[in-house]
This record gives sequence, C-alpha cells and structure tokens, in this order.
Amino acid sequence: MIKVMYRFVQGAVAQYALPASTGIMKHGILPRQDIAALVAGGAISGSSDDAAHPPSIQPASLDLCLGDSAMRLRASFLPGPNKSVTEVVSSVVMHEIDLTNGAVLETGCVYLIPLKEGLNLPNDIVGLANPKSSTGRLDVFTRVICDGGEKFDTIPAGYSGPLYMEVAPRTFPILARPGDRLGQIRFRRGVHRPLETQHVSIDLKGQTDGAIIGYRAKRHSGLVDLRGLNAHKASEYWEPLFAPNGTLVLDPEEFYILASREAVEIPVDQAAEMAPIAPEIGEFRAHYAGFFDPGFGADVAGGRGSRAVLEVRGRDVPFLLRHGQAVAKLVFEPMSDTPDTLYGAQGSHYQNQGLRLSKHFKSSL
Repeated sequence: MIKVMYRFVQGAVAQYALPASTGIMKHGILPRQDIAALVAGGAISGSSDDAAHPPSIQPASLDLCLGDSAMRLRASFLPGPNKSVTEVVSSVVMHEIDLTNGAVLETGCVYLIPLKEGLNLPNDIVGLANPKSSTGRLDVFTRVICDGGEKFDTIPAGYSGPLYMEVAPRTFPILARPGDRLGQIRFRRGVHRPLETQHVSIDLKGQTDGAIIGYRAKRHSGLVDLRGLNAHKASEYWEPLFAPNGTLVLDPEEFYILASREAVEIPVDQAAEMAPIAPEIGEFRAHYAGFFDPGFGADVAGGRGSRAVLEVRGRDVPFLLRHGQAVAKLVFEPMSDTPDTLYGAQGSHYQNQGLRLSKHFKSSL
C-alpha cells in the first residue's frame, strides 16, 4: 500500500486549545469556532432560526439547508453583475415545487432551491461552496449561486444577501425536504495561498486478490430518500466491479464509485480540496464533492489509513483506466486556526474509510 504523507501535528484533541487572542486576524480557512461566531454575530443568518434543523458546523465548513420550495429550470444560469437571482430566474423557471411534505427531484432536470442561510460577510472573507460527500456519491450535481454572481460556488467578500443551490440529480431521483443538507460552505479570510498539491491515483487492485475495486450505478433504479440512512439495498442501485488485470473501461455517461490508491491524511492545521488535473489525461471527471476537513485520515481522530473515495463519470468515448493512474489532485491550504473539533473525532461514516458507498445504502451488496 502506498501512503501519501503530509505534515502532521502529533498529540491528542484536547491539546489543540486555541491560543490567547492577539488581535491579529490570521489568513486561511476559518475553523468551526470562528464559523460559530459568524452565526452568533449575524454574518450567517438562517442557520439558527429553525429549531428543527440547528446549525451543523463541521471542523472547517457549515452545512447548507434546503429551503421550502424548488424551481424547475429549463437551463442553468449565473445572474451576472448587478443582477439578482430573482430578476434572472423568471426567464428560465418552468414551475415551482413545494418541498414542505417532501418532493421528488427527477433525474435529467435542473432545480434551483433557495437556501435557509443568508450571508452578510465581512469585507475580508469569501465563501466557497461544495457538495457534501454523500451528495457526490449519489451522483447529485449541486452548485451554489448568489445575487450578482459570476462564478458558481464562490461568494465574494463582503456579500450580503440570499443563497441558492442548483440541484441536478444525474442517476437516482431523490426525495428532498426542507432542511436537507446537500452542500456545505467554507469561509476563507484573505487571499488563497495553497501550501502544496498532491496527485491522487486510482486503486484498481483492492486490498486482496479478487476484491471489489468499485461500483457502477444501475440506471433506472428506485428513489433515494435523502433522510433514509442505511435504508436502501445497495444491490438495487449498484453493481460491484472487478479488475483482475488492473484496468477498467469507463463507459460514457456511466457513474462509478472508486477509491484512491493512496491513504490520505489532512493535517489538523490545514484543509484540502479535491480538484481536477489536466483534462488531456482522459475523458472522465473524477470528483464531485471535494472538501477534506482537518483531521481526515489523521491518527489522532481515528482515521489512519483513510482513502479518498472518487466519484467518476465517463465522458464522450470509452476510456481505459489503469491501476495507479493519476485522476485528481488535493490542494492544501492553511487554516486560520486549528479547529476545536477535528474531522471524525465525534464519529463519521467516512473517517477511516476504504471503498465505500454513501451512508444511504446498506453496507453489503
């Protein structure tokens, strides 16, 4: 087994007490305790307004909650400078769907859903959104937009206004309700200063001879209830894959769950994001959900040996993927402070993971 080693601070979680404030605002990704302060101070609204869905703050991100309705769109869009989402959406909306009692979001459709959270950011903090791990593993494509937005998943410094999530189920229809959490948002103070980049390669051999090396989603499967944890039979949605010769042919527009060859460890004072590498390496996309929190894969948080699970979609033509081929990269950047809670320290479905489906599916096929 190959392990990619990153700088790691040894010790127990209790040792990571925050230093006394110096009045100097450090640059980097904000930790859990600073996000909680933004909520308490009103820079993030809506997260504490719903008693049924209290804020879910991760070591380096905040989960985003769906609102009460969804708009079925005929096309995705960005509002552009000086335009609000509500001004532009009227030209592409087809009809509105009430989510109050749950509603099915169909594959092949694009929906825009107002989020419960709104922002009133300080002038030195930007927001960065991404699908949650379970969302990516369900092949649900999500992106966040805001008023005046010129980029998906990027909320400019000083932004004040509502947030919206574009949701497009690709393989499985989903049952969604208000308060469901499909995405998450990080907050960065100051400029983006990557520390290092590490390539991630694919594992097509597994831990033992004849092991399952991945899963391919079955087309025309049943509904996935977003709140149905461990409630769906994996065999009805997935077929196991084997690669006795260390190669796998990706079929165009098919969806796969595969694992990294390397074990991944995120230092407690850093955060990472999975990003694409040069497109000329092959006709596929190798990630949907990209945030890795401090402590993922770290021994101190019970994660030694954790692998990155990759959501892979073939494009255009069949493509032969080989064992050990680089398919994505991890971009590391500093935290502004060490979070007071590390990833997995209080339990996580994905800490210490190998090849694993989303938490909606029973573990065995």
